[in-house]
Amino acid sequence: MSPLKVGYLLPTRDHAIRGDHDLKQLIDQARQAEALGLDSVWAGDSPLTRPRADPLLVLSGVAVATTRITLGTAVLLPALRHPILLAHQLATLDRLSDGRLIAGMGGGFPNAATEAQFAAIGVSFKRRIALLEESIGAMRRLWSGEEVSLDGRDLSLAPPPVRPEGPAIWLAGGGEAALRRVARLADGWLPYPPRVETYAQERALIGQSATRPVTPALYATLCLGEEPRQARERLRGSIERYYNAPLEAVEAVQAMFAGPAEQAADWLTSYIEAGARHLVIRLAADDHHAALEEFAGTVLPLLHAKGKA
Repeated sequence: MSPLKVGYLLPTRDHAIRGDHDLKQLIDQARQAEALGLDSVWAGDSPLTRPRADPLLVLSGVAVATTRITLGTAVLLPALRHPILLAHQLATLDRLSDGRLIAGMGGGFPNAATEAQFAAIGVSFKRRIALLEESIGAMRRLWSGEEVSLDGRDLSLAPPPVRPEGPAIWLAGGGEAALRRVARLADGWLPYPPRVETYAQERALIGQSATRPVTPALYATLCLGEEPRQARERLRGSIERYYNAPLEAVEAVQAMFAGPAEQAADWLTSYIEAGARHLVIRLAADDHHAALEEFAGTVLPLLHAKGKA
């Protein structure tokens, strides 16, 4: 079994909500995560639905400012970008980071706000999954370093990514169609099911049909606090600002926990026991530096101890 890895979602959306556009703070938080012993830092993507800083540009700054920590997108929407340009950007970022990049990708959550974002950018929302799959195929061919034929033209990219196959591609999603896509195309799986039983069942389905090794990961939101009711209210405030939707609606589809550190570690351990090997943690907090320190000082050691038990 591969070692457990734990990552941190940079609060790009939280900063944008507050009107705080000093992006250097995000780079500082990535340095902080590396110094505190986390394994990865991630950035989300949503130019219009939930606006925030561009994830690839933020991670370019992180690549230069760090030396060890893995960089990831959680998650990128390839359908909004031309595959040649996206392949070029990801290959360049992979070079800047010395091969530390994971390209987490998704099709976009099916709701009216996401559909409006696609319409504004001039991309067919109905074709978003087909475009996702087409982009993955095109990018992997372009990353091969060989001249390839795309749309009747012979093309090649420079620089190539560090690894001949390009950065690892992780796909989000649950349900039969998404799981088949993960098994067929992905190097990793980054879902957020609120029930660990669902996670275990879906992971098993991927394992039955995967054509390559697939890293099982988990995207989860934590709000730490010794008093569970107060922690839940802080979670409510954070989530409802983030999504402009009731907490109850969001937690029905996303893995979330509010409460003491030990209970949070137990909750995450249930997913680890169901097979998760890389946790991507979003912290619901006002002071993200303090919240990251708290998580690294309390939950992280418990996770590593439980992972070795």
